[in-house]
Amino acid sequence: MNQKSIIILAAGQGTRMKSELPKVLHKISGKPMLYYSIKEALKLSDDITVVLYHQFEKVKTEIEKYFSNINFVIQDHKNYPGTGGAVMGIKPKYEKTLVLNGDMPLIQASELEKFDIPNATIVMSVLKLQSADGYGRVIIENGDVKKIVEQKDATQNELKITTANAGIYQFCSKFLLENLPKLNNNNAQKEYYITDLVEMAINQGKVLKPLVVNEENFKGVNSKVELADAEVIHQNRIKKEFMKAGVILRLPDTIYIEEGVTIEGESIIENGVSLLGNSKIINSHIKTNSVVEDSIIKDSDVGPMARIRPDSELNKTHIGNFVETKKAKLNGVKAGHLSYLGDCVIDEGTNIGCGTITCNYDGVNKHQTIIGKNVFVGSDTQFVAPVNIEDDVLIGAGSTVTGNVKKGELYLTRAKAKTIDGYFYKHFSSKKKS
Repeated sequence: MNQKSIIILAAGQGTRMKSELPKVLHKISGKPMLYYSIKEALKLSDDITVVLYHQFEKVKTEIEKYFSNINFVIQDHKNYPGTGGAVMGIKPKYEKTLVLNGDMPLIQASELEKFDIPNATIVMSVLKLQSADGYGRVIIENGDVKKIVEQKDATQNELKITTANAGIYQFCSKFLLENLPKLNNNNAQKEYYITDLVEMAINQGKVLKPLVVNEENFKGVNSKVELADAEVIHQNRIKKEFMKAGVILRLPDTIYIEEGVTIEGESIIENGVSLLGNSKIINSHIKTNSVVEDSIIKDSDVGPMARIRPDSELNKTHIGNFVETKKAKLNGVKAGHLSYLGDCVIDEGTNIGCGTITCNYDGVNKHQTIIGKNVFVGSDTQFVAPVNIEDDVLIGAGSTVTGNVKKGELYLTRAKAKTIDGYFYKHFSSKKKS
């Protein structure tokens, strides 16, 4: 692990997102943007500080769901606003300090490692663009940074420069601590800017090195449009890695796979599938337009158009179209179509007929249905939980099961059939007269 401290700036509101949700909590592939900056930072350092301000409790609570070894600092925004103010008061553990932004969810540790340029007081990320419109310009001479200028302050010649500031910096920690107190807010926004440290270093004759970085990795997210663009890139990365590992993805552009999903073995994921949360797919076939959420599927096939809700575990099981499971443990089961199986345990050799429902909720509590081995469940059956169906049972079609069923029994609640001769004619004749 590199000997550097990392500060992640995540204090801003993100007004261009047009949302009450803090910008860094907007999700990409199922995780908040800030999650990705922290995830990559932890590959390089054990000294991670996240700077918060806007809705800081909400951001902190959300991030602590994923990480437990992060330092959180609340920016003194009233007295020290701006990016420079955000890093004031932080004491880095190591000789180098890398400053990242929490709204760069495509950042990768492999590129952050490149900031370790020897003998540089500051290493700053730069982009080589066809047009740098909207970016601050970076003036480079003989391989060193000589000046950075905001677009609004640039001369006509400076505006022609296409080397832009990407917004990530690595400082010598000693320089950072010595010069942060020297920052001022003598500008139109009355804020303290981290970019002013670059000018200080130049004036002090320090070595400033530019690092040309991949624009895609350093893409900032400031709007819902940019959020969507970043998610497409992130999704392509996820799917590419699975395909390289041997997973078949049919029409991958139509498939959505969240961060945290694992797919192993000879698996096939068809078009329109969504794999959510921490789902795990092992040697299984997920068919068109099915949704799998926080569930484990092994040696099974699901769909098309099935929904596997959280805490389901399917092993050697066939789930057909329009079947929904929730908190269901199915081992060697067939459920071909149009059924709801919630809060249940069903064992091998059991066949679930069309239209079967486990009635698991009484309006207050959830109850479990347990079905044993080699049970044949007829179509349009309702299990009113809690019930326990033992092995080798036959449930007649149209039954409502309200109690336990012993091994080898036939259970049915079908009403006795009757016919009334000529009723059709009598019924419609009386209707016409009225």
